[in-house]
Order: sequence, then C-alpha cells, then structure tokens
Amino acid sequence: MTVHGITYRTSGTGVALAAVALLGACVAPTDGTAASDRVVKSNKVYRGVDTRLLDGDLVNFHVSMTGTEDKNEVADYAQCAAAQYALIRGFGFARHVRTNVAYEGGIWRADAVYTISSALPEGLRTIDAEVVVANCRDNKIPTV
Repeated sequence: MTVHGITYRTSGTGVALAAVALLGACVAPTDGTAASDRVVKSNKVYRGVDTRLLDGDLVNFHVSMTGTEDKNEVADYAQCAAAQYALIRGFGFARHVRTNVAYEGGIWRADAVYTISSALPEGLRTIDAEVVVANCRDNKIPTV
C-alpha cells in the first residue's frame, strides 16, 4: 500500500500482532479509572541509521525502530536523518524521492531516498533541513 509516496509492507506476523494489540486496548481497566484517563508510556527504541551516498546529491537512509504501532513514525525517523545529514554536509534542503516501510518480527524498517541541495529543490516534497531538525528535536526523534 502506498500513501503520500511512502510504500508500506507488513508481514503476516505483523498483522497478527497488530490485531492482538488492538484487542488488548479494548480491555476495560480494573483499577476504577476510565481507559481515556490512562497515559500510555512510550517504549520507542530508535535502532540507528545507515546512510549511503548513492550518487552526488542522492542519499539512501535505512532506519529501524521498535515500540510503535504507527508506521509513519519510522518514516519520520528517516526524514529526521535526512535533514540532519543535509545540514552536516553544508546543505539546507532535501527533496523526498521515496520511502519504503516494512514491519517484520516486531521491527519497523524504512528505506528512504532523498536528494540534498543548497537551494530549495523543485518538487512538492521538499524539506527545509533546519526546520525539520528542530521539529525532530521537539518530538524527541533522533537525527544522524
């Protein structure tokens, strides 16, 4: 399935685990509090970034994480890595080319490709690296 240029793949095991997690969320609390009054603590683990320069300004980012049910979070992690990489290399902008997301064995993985540039690139999916890195910091998403 592709949404906003991001391709999502889920293994059969991942679907089963997601179904179990959703069913678990339906259980009524036994301590007298309403389910909406509970705060779910995040157990997100950002497992690192592997960066590969493909050609000139074309860069590939492989990221992985656990502890989330939201497939977009791993794509956000890749975007944070791309923005920081652009800044490290002295560039201010990046353009999203594609991101493939997969879930298997409890681990979300993203394989993302971005171009980096000093000027705002053409296209609809461009990012201002400084703004994105600041947002990543605010949302506690690590960068490169």
